[in-house]
Amino acid sequence: MNGETAWALYETRLRRVSAYIHEHLDEELDMEKLAGIACMSSYHWHRIYRAIYGETAAATVKRLRLHRAAGDLVRTDLVVSDIAKRSGYPNLQSFNRIFKSVYGMPPARYRNEGSHTIFEPGTQGRIKLMFDVTLRTISPVSLIGVSHKGPYMQIGQAFETLFGTLYARGLARPDMRMIGVYLDDPDVVAAEKLHSYACVNAGEEIAVETPLERRAVDGGEYAVLRHKGPYADMYRAYQWLYAEWLPASGRQLRDAVIFEEYLNNPRDVQPTELLTDIYMPLQ
Repeated sequence: MNGETAWALYETRLRRVSAYIHEHLDEELDMEKLAGIACMSSYHWHRIYRAIYGETAAATVKRLRLHRAAGDLVRTDLVVSDIAKRSGYPNLQSFNRIFKSVYGMPPARYRNEGSHTIFEPGTQGRIKLMFDVTLRTISPVSLIGVSHKGPYMQIGQAFETLFGTLYARGLARPDMRMIGVYLDDPDVVAAEKLHSYACVNAGEEIAVETPLERRAVDGGEYAVLRHKGPYADMYRAYQWLYAEWLPASGRQLRDAVIFEEYLNNPRDVQPTELLTDIYMPLQ
């Protein structure tokens, strides 16, 4: 087996592992079981996984569970103890300690004081703070990406498939931009039917084979809001853009997709330090 064939095999096997992790976050994820899904020895598969995904499988499980927990705290009324159990923690104290170490505050406080709260309306129904929005005119951007069907909070699985595929095929470059393209309105379309793409910028020189697809974002003028903080908080920023900034600006929306550019990597920085540019197309 030559090197190219070996990496293609690793790509397929680890894609199965990534999919299994995302689909079974509520279950006990034994590392030996994951090695079996990868059809590789436990001695070697951890090293291959880390080489392709940039973190251990255990770190992936922890990050995804805490990401989901943050979303539950922001968007649901689930009690914290239930979120802790769902996240695989044996007791509330362990969950509080781990969540605080990653998000900077305990979960109950995060629900009431996290970065999402700065976008919430005040007593008169308007958001009290203003945020920097810049107007940018961009050229069209050619992309390659992986399709995602389901809640936007779960697009991370498509990004893992995307980067796993790029690294396994020797196509990854350090200057690639991480871009999420969102085709549906989550306030109108059921979560399980939402369609999005996890993308990077890439030209025609990169061969596109399954699971990769070619996409593009239109050139033109965009309103760009830079969001700092966990991805779970960003839907509040969208609400502010549409409800506050857009009417006050006097501008009209253009018939083009909204997209996000992720300026750093959730594997490298704490959720509170994540930077995302939200691009709203304008006429």
